[in-house]
Amino acid sequence: MKTALVLKSTGSNYIVKYNNEIINCKIKGKFRIKGIRTTNPVAVGDIVDIEQLNNSNTIVNIHQRKNYIIRKATNLSKESHIIAANIDQAILLATMAAPVTELQFIDRFLITAEAYKIPAKIIFNKTDIYMPELIDYMRYIMKIYQDIGYQCLEISVKKNTNIDKVVELLKDKKTVITGNSGVGKSSLINAIDDSLNLKISEISEAYLTGKHTTTFAEMFELKTGGYIIDTPGIKGFGIIDMQKSEIPKYFPEMFELLSNCKFYNCSHIHEPNCAVKEAVENNKIAQFRYLNYISMMQDSDSKYRENNYL
Repeated sequence: MKTALVLKSTGSNYIVKYNNEIINCKIKGKFRIKGIRTTNPVAVGDIVDIEQLNNSNTIVNIHQRKNYIIRKATNLSKESHIIAANIDQAILLATMAAPVTELQFIDRFLITAEAYKIPAKIIFNKTDIYMPELIDYMRYIMKIYQDIGYQCLEISVKKNTNIDKVVELLKDKKTVITGNSGVGKSSLINAIDDSLNLKISEISEAYLTGKHTTTFAEMFELKTGGYIIDTPGIKGFGIIDMQKSEIPKYFPEMFELLSNCKFYNCSHIHEPNCAVKEAVENNKIAQFRYLNYISMMQDSDSKYRENNYL
């Protein structure tokens, strides 16, 4: 039996790394009848045991995960899809134009990372194409997130701006990078490590959105140290495996005020003497963050998925 690291999962075929050997594997059938409520019982980043069964390398055991990050599955028969497991940090690559990364998308990503105790960071790409007014707006948004506690970085892959800082951010860590189609994930990875030579997507001129290039999540070892997991372009994050009452805990600026509300189970929407609402009124909590919070509390997740998922 060999213990290996999963580099790529396509649903039925898996690529794993054992020492310096790359091995193609199948999965033992028992994993599909265990009632696992995800579309992919084995995910990129998993540590697995493999052995020879019926003349093929077969995954026979999955080691316990230290963490994982998930999104709502597009397959209606399942509840969620594990993007990656056993990761040190999650990076959202965002753009203010071509395409626009919606602030609600950012906030849903952040609460997903918070819920699974994964340090999250935001990188804003394509700064070379922004007009001065958009740069100012981007930095205003960055400051809001930085004040909450999220590290932010502005880069331009095309102009090679601050790529060295991204390299340092990734060094010796397992990092999952995600974002909308077309924000430049594969281009950024190529800029970090040109030996990988990932295929680059094009932007649709009609809709200023990206065309899918990455179909399945895949982990790459970086020559600068560490691993990076490239993911398919994601249009939205759903609220998964959490009660609505838990959502305020994953907004750090709200969480620190919870004990100041009159009611211990305050929803921060309609109750009187709410410290969170007072903070919004006094501009101590960004209004867009609060509105995104209300949207998460009030919108049904199935409706969000219907409107926002690829």
